[in-house]
Amino acid sequence: MTARARWYRFAAATVVAALIALIPLPAQAAESYVPISGSGSTWSQNALDQWRKNVAGNYGMTVNYSGTGSSAGRQDFINQTVDFAISEIPFQARPEDGSAPEVPATTYSYMPIVAGGTSLMYNLKIAGKQVTNLRLSGEVIAKIFTGAITNWNDPAIQADNPALAMPDKSITPVVRSDGSGTSAQFTLWMSSQFPSIWTRGMTSQFPSLSGAFKAQSGSLGVAGYVSQNYGEGAITYVEYSYALKSGFPVAKVLNKAGYYVEPTYQSVAVALMGAAINSDLTQNLDGVYNNADARTYPMSSYSYMIVPTQPTKVFTAEKGKTLSKFADYMICEGQQQASALGYSPLPMNLVQAASDVIKTIPGTVGGVDFNSCNNPTFKPGDSPSDNQLAATAPMPADCDKQGTTQCATGTGGATVDTPVTGTGGSGQATSGSGAADAAAPAAAAGAAASGADPVYDANGNLVSGSTGGGAKAVSSPFTLAAGDWGTPQLTMLAAAALLLAAIVLPPLLSRRLRGPKR
Repeated sequence: MTARARWYRFAAATVVAALIALIPLPAQAAESYVPISGSGSTWSQNALDQWRKNVAGNYGMTVNYSGTGSSAGRQDFINQTVDFAISEIPFQARPEDGSAPEVPATTYSYMPIVAGGTSLMYNLKIAGKQVTNLRLSGEVIAKIFTGAITNWNDPAIQADNPALAMPDKSITPVVRSDGSGTSAQFTLWMSSQFPSIWTRGMTSQFPSLSGAFKAQSGSLGVAGYVSQNYGEGAITYVEYSYALKSGFPVAKVLNKAGYYVEPTYQSVAVALMGAAINSDLTQNLDGVYNNADARTYPMSSYSYMIVPTQPTKVFTAEKGKTLSKFADYMICEGQQQASALGYSPLPMNLVQAASDVIKTIPGTVGGVDFNSCNNPTFKPGDSPSDNQLAATAPMPADCDKQGTTQCATGTGGATVDTPVTGTGGSGQATSGSGAADAAAPAAAAGAAASGADPVYDANGNLVSGSTGGGAKAVSSPFTLAAGDWGTPQLTMLAAAALLLAAIVLPPLLSRRLRGPKR
């Protein structure tokens, strides 16, 4: 055999060996994770459900979750029937309903998982056309949810909407019937900003009020009521993602700079630059409510995972391995999908703080590598005080300024313009870049029963009742493509490369070994 022939055989063997080395060895290399379970908030559930789906497909993790409301989730954690809880507020030393103080027997930490805006989702028509550009001041919102304003043509609402002929239509405020972190955040904002109107302080249990109020369980319940045909005239407080997925608009809320602003991922990022983070990572939102930046959405906040920091009778180191890996995914890769889901990604300072919490979980395998953390709010070398989304957030349009003008552009999941009279505008931002992500399609039409007020379960299913008119099915949670590749995808890629090499290399080498034709 010639030296040339030996060299080609060596080269071929080297290429094949290299390709074989690319194929993962599942039996030895694949990680295994025991299932974990949690319960709590529906405010952040749309994001959590997407992340659970992603880690199931990419890493083989099973993360079970029940959206029972923040209050129930905290109680489940105390009872040690779940491995983690999700809540917008911390454990309550003095619950407002007079129940026993919430005191877990185990040690724990709060870990921020995502930011978002509590929106005012509504169903309103003028001359048979859906209104998509409603504007509301904070005082008007507080009066609607205390029953002081009961009709859509109230002079105060008309003053917020100078380019709309507000209809003579009763307002139906839709509130939560269960213990809710959304209710807690909403009433905290009203109590802080309008204490003479909302006099009940922060409460997870929205009080029973007389009049046209309707109560529903869970975020899907309140959003589901508003989105039905019989929900015309209704308005509710719910995380922005539910309006997106239902195909319904949200009110632009007046901020301290005198602009009406929608809770996009960028306006939330700007607002939360004013948040004060306590030593236990819980939030003080006074600086958010009073943020003077014109791009601010006032009702912006964070959601938290409550994690154990010591083993318990149900929480083991094996579960800690799963929980820490899931948490690590959420605060880095998972944040890439936050804006499309109707949330706002965590900034770098909270990712750092969350990473420190992950390291305290028993059996942890987490801890963020900031050079590879695929979070859209920062890049390698950034300062923890920076937020790329806030830095590039656009200024609101001139027609969104309080006064005699009003933008025509739609909001939330209803982006079609609403015709305006007089000095309405297109709603284009005056500077900056970026916009809210595309809305989800409207819910499909369905059948409705007649009779009593409709009731929805925690999954958004119509349980009973209707006040007439055709009902729309509550849309299912978002499903987005997974954000990264796992072992199956890499295996298929390597196998394809190996097959291609097996087909192409032998003929080529054979020709070279035979030499040129004579």
